[in-house]
Amino acid sequence: MTGVAIAGASESDLGVTGKSILTLQAQAITRALADAGLSLADVDGLATSGVSRFSATQMADYLGIQPVWTESTFAGGCAFEMYLARAAQAIEAGQCRTVVISYGSNQRSARSRSLAGVIEEHTPEAQFETPYGPLYPFSYYAMAAQSYLHRYGAGRESLAEVAVAAREWALLNPTAFRYGAGPLTVDDVLSAPMVSSPLTTADACLVTDGGGAVVVTSLERARDLPRPPIRVLGYGECVTNTSMTSGGDLTVTGAVRSGEAAFARAGLTAADVDVAQIYDSFTITVLLTLEGLGFCGVGEAGAFVSDGRIRPGGAFPLNTSGGGLSYNHPGQFGLLLLVEAVRQLRGECGARQVEGAEVALAHGTGGILSAHATVLLGVDR
Repeated sequence: MTGVAIAGASESDLGVTGKSILTLQAQAITRALADAGLSLADVDGLATSGVSRFSATQMADYLGIQPVWTESTFAGGCAFEMYLARAAQAIEAGQCRTVVISYGSNQRSARSRSLAGVIEEHTPEAQFETPYGPLYPFSYYAMAAQSYLHRYGAGRESLAEVAVAAREWALLNPTAFRYGAGPLTVDDVLSAPMVSSPLTTADACLVTDGGGAVVVTSLERARDLPRPPIRVLGYGECVTNTSMTSGGDLTVTGAVRSGEAAFARAGLTAADVDVAQIYDSFTITVLLTLEGLGFCGVGEAGAFVSDGRIRPGGAFPLNTSGGGLSYNHPGQFGLLLLVEAVRQLRGECGARQVEGAEVALAHGTGGILSAHATVLLGVDR
């Protein structure tokens, strides 16, 4: 356990905003600081990505601050769980006092998202992958899904259940993109347009604008601030592959090692987790991550998510905001996993609140099952 806590958390505007990336980032940051009872003048550490080539520099300049500690490692959707680990280490080492971790994207408004591919031609994998014209990252996750279903004899219904449960949670969340859209059924998922077998459009995350921010400081200081401090209990990360060419076994992810490290640092096990926020870029991402983190055995995730277990009222509350599948997915979703985890532990989630939640897990995945980071958070006792 660390002596560090999250003291503030907030989203920016979400959905289709028509706003710039800098505006969305600034919204999230100022809202999170207000939530923590702090101001920009208190910030001496900044961690962010997705703004520009020099994201931390750009964001600091836009905010008019001069932080003494910054982090802008680009690792995709799990970067923000990594940032939280770095921020905790920096605060404990006395390098800074108040770190804001932020993200924002206007990908839907700007129409900047494409499946055409982002394989850089100078990389080793390009010669093996580019000739086949894969949809990036859809085709890659589809390969993992196909491998999993074949190896363990699971049906597409197991994948569909992840999307169905996410929609049920989203229907309880007024800020969700699919709030009010009506329930989703397994048949709806299976009959949706096939994009890359076995994954349909309903197996894939949303494309939205949005972002968020969390404010991190020492536990001692957080106890004097307005909001209940949420303790950083443990963290871990693992980077495995950059492409499918070097991916090895597509059904085993770096979540195994990142989860082991996070649970060991926290002195906890999977059985201690009350609510989980797991990156759901695609439905298969969730199944592989549940197994990697030890919530169920290898090949058992399909059975684990069945019978309403991960839906509202089920025994394992998962992606309670509606996740990237039905809440929002602004390109990189890891920051919003942290925001929802904090809100659940504070008891602020209204109709979707998990009663008595004291330990939350947030797990991010980046790239094409390439980078993994796990964080455990807990209430201050």
